[in-house]
Amino acid sequence: MQHKYYFNLYVLILGGLTIFTSCKDKKTELPPPEIQVIKVIKKDVPLSREFVGQVYGFQDIPIRARVEGYLLGVHFEEGYPVKKGQLLYTIDAQPFETQVASMDSKVAEARTYLVNAENELARYKPLAEINAVSKSDLDAAQASRDAALSSLDAAEANLRMSQIQLGYTRISSPIDGLIGKTEARTGEFVGREPNPVILNVVSDISKMRVEFFLTEAEYLIIARDFKQNVSEDGTVDRKNPKNRENLTLILADGTTYEEKGSVQFLGRAIDSETGSILVQATFNNTRGLLRPGMYAKVRVEFEIAENALLVPQKCVTELQGRYSVFVIDEGNIVKSKQVEVSDRIGDLWLIRSGLTENEQVLIDGLQKVATGMEVKPVVTKYESKISEN
Repeated sequence: MQHKYYFNLYVLILGGLTIFTSCKDKKTELPPPEIQVIKVIKKDVPLSREFVGQVYGFQDIPIRARVEGYLLGVHFEEGYPVKKGQLLYTIDAQPFETQVASMDSKVAEARTYLVNAENELARYKPLAEINAVSKSDLDAAQASRDAALSSLDAAEANLRMSQIQLGYTRISSPIDGLIGKTEARTGEFVGREPNPVILNVVSDISKMRVEFFLTEAEYLIIARDFKQNVSEDGTVDRKNPKNRENLTLILADGTTYEEKGSVQFLGRAIDSETGSILVQATFNNTRGLLRPGMYAKVRVEFEIAENALLVPQKCVTELQGRYSVFVIDEGNIVKSKQVEVSDRIGDLWLIRSGLTENEQVLIDGLQKVATGMEVKPVVTKYESKISEN
């Protein structure tokens, strides 16, 4: 019985070893997993930077009450276009009409004095030639005539001033443009603080100004490429084709404005308090979409990276400021490589160093692989969201 027990035990152990060996052999025979990879993208890409800017009308002209008085009329519809010379406001003109009448009477009085003085001088001149009157009498007559002429000139100047003041009671639009909300209504006293002085603003929105600021460091980066676009006097060379419509406007809802813009001018100096410099750009506003006061991002293309190497951002992992990707070597073995990234180009990273053009980079299953693992790479084409130039 004892021999039979040991025999059965031997058979069980042998069978178990056979099964274990068979399972191990099956495990080692499993094929390597399929992993999607892409080839490093090589292309010329524009490098750009974005800056927060504010939109203004090409002209934003305040409508001021230049004389004091009660507002008699508002002659436009708020928020609608107005034409150059169109009547906008009228102010009570009676005090100014009275002033004009008073100045007119003084002009008439001065003319009368001048006529009398000239007649007196004309009578003295022949008498002085025959010594019938003294030279001092002639000089006095001449002085009276000159004083009367000066008085007339002063009276006429005062009349013109009073007429100008009267003209200010009718306020017209200085340009074609869009008018805003009125700051005063009929019956209000205007033209003196704290009463309204600026009654409205008319904006020319056929073109729009967009102002934004560059830090000193950003200015230096862009200026090195922009230097070729500047005239000898330091102003923007508008005849240079590079300065025409090379700016893109990103609106507050994230959409791209349909028309390109161009740099109008650079500020004279770096602001010592903020360390920044003003840049003003212009954009056509054909459809009237842009309005003064809007905020938008200005994308400035300042360089073309030729033969740049790009990979999707999802291929790159970051740990403590270091970036790496998984690549496939010649034996289909996964290998981790550290890379140096530069700018974000849409959904891609611009790779400054660490990769070559022909390398294959893992795009999916990054959490399922490890360095040294054998895989079966499946090359796929990545459709980037950036536009093709």
